[in-house]
Amino acid sequence: MWDDAFPSFLIGLREGLEGGLIVSILVATLVRADAKSRLPQVWTGVLAAVALAMSFGAVLTFTAASLSATAQEAFGGSLSVIAVAFVTAMVFWMRRSARHLSGEIKEKVTGALAMGAGMLIITSFLAVGREGLETALFLWTTARAAGESTGPMIGAAIGLVLAAALCWGLYRRVLKINLTRFFTATGVVLIVIAAGVLGYGLRDLQEGGVLPGGTAYAVDLGGSIDAGSWYSTLVQGVFNLTPTMTWLQVVAYALYLVVVMTLFVRGVRGDRTPAARRGSAPKPAKGAGTEPAAGARRRPAWVVPVAVVAVPAVLAGLIVALGGAGPAGSQTVAVSETECGKGFTAPAPGRQTFRMHNTGDKTSEVYLVDPATDAVYGEIEGLAPGTTRDLVATVAGGSYAWRCVPTGGRAVTSRAIRVSGAAGATAVVPVSESDLTGPLKTYQAYVDRGLAVLVTQTRGLSDDIASGHLDAARTDWLTAHRTYSSLGAAYGTFEDFDKKINGRADGLPGGVADRDFTGFHRIEYGLWHGQSAQQLKAPARQLADAAAGLRTAFPTQHFDPGDLPLRAHEILENTLQFELTGDTDQGSGTELATADANLAGTRELLTVLRPLLTSRAPRLLPTVDADIARLQQLLDAAHHGGSWTPVDRLDATTRARLNGATGQLLEDLAPVPDLLEIRKSAR
Repeated sequence: MWDDAFPSFLIGLREGLEGGLIVSILVATLVRADAKSRLPQVWTGVLAAVALAMSFGAVLTFTAASLSATAQEAFGGSLSVIAVAFVTAMVFWMRRSARHLSGEIKEKVTGALAMGAGMLIITSFLAVGREGLETALFLWTTARAAGESTGPMIGAAIGLVLAAALCWGLYRRVLKINLTRFFTATGVVLIVIAAGVLGYGLRDLQEGGVLPGGTAYAVDLGGSIDAGSWYSTLVQGVFNLTPTMTWLQVVAYALYLVVVMTLFVRGVRGDRTPAARRGSAPKPAKGAGTEPAAGARRRPAWVVPVAVVAVPAVLAGLIVALGGAGPAGSQTVAVSETECGKGFTAPAPGRQTFRMHNTGDKTSEVYLVDPATDAVYGEIEGLAPGTTRDLVATVAGGSYAWRCVPTGGRAVTSRAIRVSGAAGATAVVPVSESDLTGPLKTYQAYVDRGLAVLVTQTRGLSDDIASGHLDAARTDWLTAHRTYSSLGAAYGTFEDFDKKINGRADGLPGGVADRDFTGFHRIEYGLWHGQSAQQLKAPARQLADAAAGLRTAFPTQHFDPGDLPLRAHEILENTLQFELTGDTDQGSGTELATADANLAGTRELLTVLRPLLTSRAPRLLPTVDADIARLQQLLDAAHHGGSWTPVDRLDATTRARLNGATGQLLEDLAPVPDLLEIRKSAR
């Protein structure tokens, strides 16, 4: 959150200081001209500018909320580019105007005093309004880039409060600030931030289908950089630089930064030449234009301020209403164990928010479905009695109905409603427990066969050590360990056997010398650290016994069908966390051999899930297959006959490619658990 606050803090500070300086100069000029009675006119203009900025922000928010996901990307990307243009113009304008801002404002105020109350309101409104509109647009853009509004809003609020305090200090002559240096320094930082916003906006336009090159990546560090780390989060939040960027993003970022920064720095150097002195504007006559004409009818003092604040708000409301936006709460739908979907009417196409209210006595699962195919467009789990929660879904042309599944009760489906228009809403065909029964049985048979092989191999390993044939034991150890690693999807059912068979020394009081350190890694440590056959006899026998015990127990162990889709992701998560970091190595240097076995296990798992995935995400499997082939090629390059290159001996480029390929495969496998989640809406 706080990393996303900095850009908004800076824009709030700069824009707030600009607007605050203008207001301070207006007020000071009127006070010195002995025209304090005209101050309400200044504040009226300021309030109108603030109301306009807030209304503009509301229009942006609600207009975007009513669009489809693709249109939102295009809309947001366009406004990001516009925001960059505004910020760039603001940075250059303030660099040029900082020295002479006071004199220019005083001249405008002097002219406004002579022309009457309306002109003074307009002068203050225009002076502050531009800053307000720029602030609203940039804050909306940064909040959208961050994916949340809390951090950006807090940052902007802190910046505005600090700006107000600085302006008060300057007005009271408590502080002295070199404004030229201040706006120059913050201008440099804002140019860097704006370059990131430009890149983010162009990426949105690519995802919205407006610009090409959405899959042409210039940078792909997803596998070698932890996107959740503090430094990665900070860089993404402040500079909008992500581990994966397209060529268009990179070129635009670099080009904007080089060109704009060069022009800005040259301009700063040029501004250091002595400026021509400006003649001071004559003061207006005391009390000029401050008294109403004799006999004029006076209107209540509150009428104009209320009007200028209300008009922008009313106009914004009309734009939102006439634009067909569907803000949260646009449709309330009742849920109960006997009636589902009461109050549901045909929604307009686009992104919609439904307020789901449970009027029954039981907690319920709620699904927005296509009644013909049972495909799920949106869902809420565990809607408690008497509570209301929002369900957000994108609606396009098609058939829609609500399905409510109360705890311990039967599913209730509402009447179907047809929405006209082109199809395009994304839906997931639900999976039932019976759908996963076949794949589960197939995979259990695969694991059972693998365990039978493992028992034979671990017995052979134990015999090698008992006979003192340690060279043969090293070869047989790797063969048996790869067999076990290829069964990774069954880890959830191996229970305590996994600790006995493949446990690590991490966390054990005695480390590698601890008596509870057993299994493959215990034998690996001994074989590659010069321990004798006598020292390894007992651990090898324990490993063989544990493998045989697992083989006997496996058919009776419970395997939750819902866990099967999770393993596709978890196997490779372990690979990235342990094998590709070398964390599990106990001297053999065979981490990549284990990674290769893990990949084989993932491939086998996807084979049994392929029919379910093909019907639900036909484009996913070709992408995943290409990822697997890419990773397999990198692993094969590290395999030389009977040996494997240790991870710590890989060059930096190869290691980064391995991490990147594994990370990309993980990212593309991420939708599998959601696609194959067992849902109660399935019939």
